[in-house]
Amino acid sequence: MTSEHGTPTPAAGPEPTGCPVGHPAGGGGTAGGASDPRRASRRRFLGGAALTAAGAAAGVAASTALRGPSPVATAAPLTLADLDALRAQATVPFYGEHQAGITTAQQDRLMFASFDLVTGDPVAVAHLLGTWAAMAARFTAGQPVRSGDVRPEQPPPDTGEASDLGPYSLTVTVGFGPGMFDERFGLAAKMPAALRPLDQLPGDSVLRPEISGGDLCVQACADDPQVVFHAIRNFARAARGVATMRWSQLGFGRASSTGAGQSTPRNLFGFKDGTNNIHADDTAATAAHVWVDASTDQPWMVGGSYLVARKIRMEIQSWDAAPLADQERTFGRVKTTGAPLSGGTEFTPLDLAAVAGTGSGPAIDVAAHARLASPEENGGVRMLRRGYNYTDGQDSRTGLLDAGLFFICFQRDAHEQFSVVQTRLGSSDLMNEYVAHVSSALFAVPPGLTGPGDWYGKALFDL
Repeated sequence: MTSEHGTPTPAAGPEPTGCPVGHPAGGGGTAGGASDPRRASRRRFLGGAALTAAGAAAGVAASTALRGPSPVATAAPLTLADLDALRAQATVPFYGEHQAGITTAQQDRLMFASFDLVTGDPVAVAHLLGTWAAMAARFTAGQPVRSGDVRPEQPPPDTGEASDLGPYSLTVTVGFGPGMFDERFGLAAKMPAALRPLDQLPGDSVLRPEISGGDLCVQACADDPQVVFHAIRNFARAARGVATMRWSQLGFGRASSTGAGQSTPRNLFGFKDGTNNIHADDTAATAAHVWVDASTDQPWMVGGSYLVARKIRMEIQSWDAAPLADQERTFGRVKTTGAPLSGGTEFTPLDLAAVAGTGSGPAIDVAAHARLASPEENGGVRMLRRGYNYTDGQDSRTGLLDAGLFFICFQRDAHEQFSVVQTRLGSSDLMNEYVAHVSSALFAVPPGLTGPGDWYGKALFDL
């Protein structure tokens, strides 16, 4: 049942071989099978947004190159191709106390997938989670599913579309839905209380069941769209006979910042979004609001977190016809700077008691989004946002753009955090005129993997 590493051996499908879980991703090693990263196109650089720490440092030199040689320069500046190569080879450590992809500096691209388990065999589920762990360890190091020769009479073990790319800071985050703990797998007694389904919230009447929920989820984030697609595609391939993809979502342009070094991005309404988000370097905040601690009813979740995903359609054309003053009143912030309407700069705390200059009422409307989402209005509740913009093209029924925000957040207990905030927003937020929540899902994200031989939820299964 288990390999020499203690990882369940997958029963079928593309199987990592050659000690796949024995190659930690955090060493920054060159991807097996990857070609010269300098071949990566300039288009990929221009299409990306976030720089890794190494890339950011290199960006200074690249910027210098674009401005012209400095009289005190002593080394040749990096070219755009050099910078792209650095971004391509950037890695995020795979093993650790927590899964990567939560407090990791947010990358520019997302593919999120939800799966339904189609087996009643817990061993088969454990095999799949072990296979995914081995594959994720390789993918985050820029390696394919398997190295070595491929027999011509068999399908290649890796789909190949990322074989000449680098890891581009890929992270893979796996979660468990409530269905993991139904009568099929004998895990009911290990279901966390915090994973019980969310109650219906204001505005949930338009949720679509076919793009909600799921037994497993995989969040793949990187600075290249093909890298995240490759990860999800091969995970789905490996899941044949055990799980089928229920729904998925591509995302672009991070809609929040998760590190103090990242700028606040703008959402598709053109406003800075997530100014007060929890940052990874605020360890007190992450400990208090993001990571599950020893007080949990399920010890296997210590070090984990709970993920809420909400697909929020934005009525862009209606928004674009709204006057600027109405847009700013809706957000409670100045569109150009992100500063609160109560004054100051972007990071000035909201002054909820401030009066408008006309003396006619509060500077920040009582139904403004920033006010209703603030910890001050929600008993100090906070959560870590990690959303992405999305577009599914044009709605053929209406002719309007089908686009919006794929909202993801992480917290210790979604019932005590996300639900509290969303109840207030769904009831009276001025923004409700322009948005609709069409998809919802809740997953328990177990802690990080300790090293080769560990796998997602290993402590959950008595194998």
